[in-house]
Amino acid sequence: MSASAYIGRFAPSPTGPLHFGSLVAALGSCLEARAQGGRWLLRMEDVDEPRCSPQAAGDILRTLESCGFEWDGAVLVQSARKERYRDLLERLKREGLAYPCACTRKELADSALAPDGAAIYPGTCRNGLPLGKRARAWRLRVGGSTACFDDAVQGRLCQDLAREVGDFVLLRADGYFAYQLAVVADDADQGVTHVVRGADLLDSTPRQIFIQRCLGLPVPHYAHLPVAVNAAGEKLSKQTLAAAVDRRDPAPALFAAMHFLGQESPPDTRRITTADFWAWARAAWRLDRVPHRRTLAAILAAPASGNADRQPDGGVGEPAGGARQ
Repeated sequence: MSASAYIGRFAPSPTGPLHFGSLVAALGSCLEARAQGGRWLLRMEDVDEPRCSPQAAGDILRTLESCGFEWDGAVLVQSARKERYRDLLERLKREGLAYPCACTRKELADSALAPDGAAIYPGTCRNGLPLGKRARAWRLRVGGSTACFDDAVQGRLCQDLAREVGDFVLLRADGYFAYQLAVVADDADQGVTHVVRGADLLDSTPRQIFIQRCLGLPVPHYAHLPVAVNAAGEKLSKQTLAAAVDRRDPAPALFAAMHFLGQESPPDTRRITTADFWAWARAAWRLDRVPHRRTLAAILAAPASGNADRQPDGGVGEPAGGARQ
């Protein structure tokens, strides 16, 4: 594959420091892009501004640099692209695909839940706002659509959007654009051809594909890596007090991430520097070795030598918990 044919990306949300779970996504996406002779872009997904901060974004960049990551081009920042998102929303409005919604969270509290934990919208405002109500958010009509795709790691996934999700939000009641719209716009504008990211976003992908189809945008290829979880089966995050990657000595975390992703280990990790790691990792990386799991227990120390201990089904370590989404 030529360099111009493959464009990948890593898109963290700057809500806190880079932890092991985010490092796994960064490493997998970067190595796959380099293995394909492609470009690897970096994007700060701070569309949910109340939860994000420039300080966290700066900390993530410094950690990536200390780990030896090299990205192509300037870092794209979502909070600087609101006009682009607004233009796409206006287009969907003009085409009758987006409509205003007056429903509050309290009014939707008894609704069934989508795979990602959001309320499945019952269509209350689909045919017009109830008398005396004002618009709070904007939603996308899904009709009777079903979205299917073949994931390079997790296999084929189909989602009946009407039954499993309902008309979903594009512009939130607080005035911020929804992640689903922003990520579609960003991937299209950056020319992203392949999305390698955590499986916590696997069940969001059909919504993104539906938006892409509504807007006539290309649909990237997808590969969703296992999500690192703690002993309680919780995704590593700021909320679960995940430890930051050590910028002073990132090599152990890098080797642990490779082991987590099912890759072979070098003869002796104790004698290899960060620079040596990248030379070895680029040659060793194989996407088809990644465990076909949505979640795996976090492995915070790589084996000193030999190959990763592999389960009969290709997994690494012990499976933990159900998928978050």
